[in-house]
Amino acid sequence: MLNKLLLRLVMLFRGIWTGMGADTAQLANILAIKLVMDDRKPMSFGRQRKQKKDIKYATWLSVVFSLLTGFFYLFFLFGIKDPVSSLFMYFTIFLFMLTFTLITDFSNVLFDPKEKYVLLPRPVNDKTIFLARTLHSFIYLFRIVVPMSLPGWVALGIQYGWQSAVLFPFVLVLMVFIALFLVNACYLLLLRFVKPEKFKEALSYFQIVFSILLFAMYYMLPRLMENNMSEQLNISANPLFRLLPSYWLASSWLWILPGAATAFRWYSLAAVLFPVLCLWITVRWLAPTFAARIGAIDASDAVMPVAAKRTQKGKRFYSRVADMVNRNDTVKAGFLMTWLQTSRSRTFKMRIYPAFAYIPIYFIYMFLLNGQSVSAALQHLPEKKNKLFVLLYMSTFVLSQAITYVTISDQYKAAWVYYASPVGKPGNIMIGAFKAIWIKYFLPFYTAIVVFALYFWGIAVIPDLILSLLNVSLFSLLIMRIAYRCFPFSKSEQINNAGGRTMIRVFLTFFTIGLLGAAHYFASTTLPWLLYVFMALSCILLWLVWDSYANTSWADMAVADE
Repeated sequence: MLNKLLLRLVMLFRGIWTGMGADTAQLANILAIKLVMDDRKPMSFGRQRKQKKDIKYATWLSVVFSLLTGFFYLFFLFGIKDPVSSLFMYFTIFLFMLTFTLITDFSNVLFDPKEKYVLLPRPVNDKTIFLARTLHSFIYLFRIVVPMSLPGWVALGIQYGWQSAVLFPFVLVLMVFIALFLVNACYLLLLRFVKPEKFKEALSYFQIVFSILLFAMYYMLPRLMENNMSEQLNISANPLFRLLPSYWLASSWLWILPGAATAFRWYSLAAVLFPVLCLWITVRWLAPTFAARIGAIDASDAVMPVAAKRTQKGKRFYSRVADMVNRNDTVKAGFLMTWLQTSRSRTFKMRIYPAFAYIPIYFIYMFLLNGQSVSAALQHLPEKKNKLFVLLYMSTFVLSQAITYVTISDQYKAAWVYYASPVGKPGNIMIGAFKAIWIKYFLPFYTAIVVFALYFWGIAVIPDLILSLLNVSLFSLLIMRIAYRCFPFSKSEQINNAGGRTMIRVFLTFFTIGLLGAAHYFASTTLPWLLYVFMALSCILLWLVWDSYANTSWADMAVADE
């Protein structure tokens, strides 16, 4: 019902779509099929288990989730006294979230390779295909935006009267169009100036940056809004803010607010003209080659990668590292395959790279912005050694994320090569994968933490740095030994990776590393000589777990799968 209503709403503008060069009959049919397929997609939180049936009401579940998210935006709407400034903050976070959703979730909608098998061989012009994808994204967004905006809609209607309640839907539509066409224009510009084989890689890094920004805003903005300066914030006094689309949307309320500055009312016209201008530019200039560019991307994915030519003499860096840290050829093979696959997998990089930014952001949120300025917090940081231990053991998140996703792949069926190879101990391949993850991802990140710690706490914390490195490595290897006794990139994400017993074991492992961290802090602050005893114990435990994992047999893997 909801999809049919939105489809009819979109097709009320048949004249506009015809004027842009689209076939409205084809456009309506394509959109109808896309909306039916949306309702049949499984929810993202259900991927960890097998689903025998499609979820028919995925649309309504997303509506409920969006409604709950909308209550979070009320914090920005009423955190500032100046109405235009509060509306500016509200629409800024709303517009950012819409843009982020487009970039992260709708890249598959905008660049769905499956359509080439259905639409491209048929007499459907480029403008119809482009408008179908754009309007589909608009409908998809609108189903999210309407429930997400309901709390703000009601709140603004209560605060500013019925005029605000009538104005809000029109501003909401303009905001959706601004987010949609800005992202579409960026995509199409990338398609025009970036080589097809590099497009998806560039898009992946774009998504990574936005996910980091979203995480930073989620934690930092509420803390910054607690500052009393936010109450006196006046966005209109700064001419730079007037150039932003969120200010154009907020200035629309100046027409109904009593005693508002009339000079800034006319900025609301930009909110109307800007989406129209973006639509005209993208459809007239960028869309004509849209289908051809999409086909080029799909063709680049179908071509097998060719080994790059060596421009320098000798082996590559990762080959030299593999020779240095591996004596066994089987271990070396697992090391090299994991190193190369993690570099080529866009999905793996999108899951791992943000973790490197999450830890410093969360550390700043917990300590450096605790009711004081950054300079004051840094000045008193050396006096609080407990913060060092929190930072050191927070680094576990990076390594645990990497070892969690190193076993998962969309092309997991390619793991047959492991079983077809004459490998006596499969644990050698798995321990090689752990070495690659530890050296490639964790060691550089931990080195940065070491430099930070030495700068603020001095060389006296070197024993703490060594012991925490041993404990974090032991913890991560325990996780792999208990929960991930399998080859790298050999499991499907839809497979239930373990039962309740494994969850209990993982919990016990976390509890163990928590005890190690607590014992570390106790020894460092009361009996420093115990640090060296714990180092010896950690080394022994690490060696025992390492040996057990490296000697994993085929029978052990079968038991782990069961």
